[in-house]
Amino acid sequence: MPMSLPLTISAIAFLIALSALFSGSETALTAASRARMHRLAREGDRRASRVERLIRNKERLIGAILLGNNLVNILASALATGLFIRLVGESGVVYATLVMTAVVLVFAEVLPKTYAIADPDRVALRVARALEVVVLLFSPVVALVGRIVRMTLALFGIDLAGRDAVLSVKEELRGAIDLGASEGALRKSHRDMLGSILDLDEITVEDVMVHRKNMEMIDISRPVGEIIDAVIASPYSRLPVYDGDPDNIVGVIHAKELLRALRSSDDRDALDIRTLMSPPWFVPETTSLREQMNAFLARHSHFALVVDEYGTLQGLVTLEDILEEIVGDIADEFDENIEGIKRLGDGWILVDGTTSIRDLNRHFDWSLPDEHATTLAGLVIYEAETIPIVGQRFQFHGFEFEIAGRRRNQITQIKVRPVPKKDAKGAPAS
Repeated sequence: MPMSLPLTISAIAFLIALSALFSGSETALTAASRARMHRLAREGDRRASRVERLIRNKERLIGAILLGNNLVNILASALATGLFIRLVGESGVVYATLVMTAVVLVFAEVLPKTYAIADPDRVALRVARALEVVVLLFSPVVALVGRIVRMTLALFGIDLAGRDAVLSVKEELRGAIDLGASEGALRKSHRDMLGSILDLDEITVEDVMVHRKNMEMIDISRPVGEIIDAVIASPYSRLPVYDGDPDNIVGVIHAKELLRALRSSDDRDALDIRTLMSPPWFVPETTSLREQMNAFLARHSHFALVVDEYGTLQGLVTLEDILEEIVGDIADEFDENIEGIKRLGDGWILVDGTTSIRDLNRHFDWSLPDEHATTLAGLVIYEAETIPIVGQRFQFHGFEFEIAGRRRNQITQIKVRPVPKKDAKGAPAS
């Protein structure tokens, strides 16, 4: 016996409402913040705990939602087709198709998904209990469907079991940071800071160390008075001490230890500098910043000397160098302000060759690659495959470079400016 007209219309409306629930729930649960749900669950929110359980197995969740959505949509379409055939005859199939397509599209797809994406966390918390019941009821069918899908894909040589379909936590965080910055919700300085924390495993001490040619060191063979004067005049609190050859580091002297000794001694020239030194600590240049920072904390030390694979001194690294990589330059009243960047006309920027590529990228929001070189001079030499002369110009990575200064085989100053993409050839300009 056919259903009455009001009952049929009510059943169709109810099924459309269920379809909207499934569509909105899918959008909300896939877009909900896992971090926020985890925090709420730890605070005792049962709804957040349900959301966590649901999104922990996304394949089962999506399968149950799709199964329920298809069931109600097909049933609603079947009822609508029967209703229109009763009203207008055989042509009712056409009317039912047009009407149900419009109704399902607007009220069961676009509307609920738009509402859910506007506040996915709140919607996810509201629908979690209902979806938990749906997943439980449909789980046997979903498991069977999943097995059929895997067997079908296996016939084409596709193995889903060996694939990691989700991003790592680090990549999710990096994506969220970039998205927040692009939408204006995160300041550039905060984005740089958070990004630098995520990069600590990828950056080595070689990238942030003070190069040996810029190191300030003390020769132990000098008269004690000269050593004391040099330590007091230095802007640094710790200085490496070498014996004869700068590669022969025998210790590190701390200005505070020297001042203590001077206070308790009547004759400063009688001080034994060797007794005031601490043993040098050498670390490989390939050590990551995270490893080095943990080592600093474990050893209660702030200073280490960097050596290459042959044991040759390359530079020094301090805890402050690592912190500056995260938060930017930390200057105090004893730091020397050395200006390495100067704006010129026509978009040109004059940069010291030893300026870090990472510092330039952070300062100007550029994207110069730093995989093969640490400094701007190193990048130009790597790309040019030669040591260029003053006046030479190059174009690569969307930037134009002009050599502005050279001392022997060292590039001291470079002019650089971004060029329009249509003009970037990726090859020397001259």
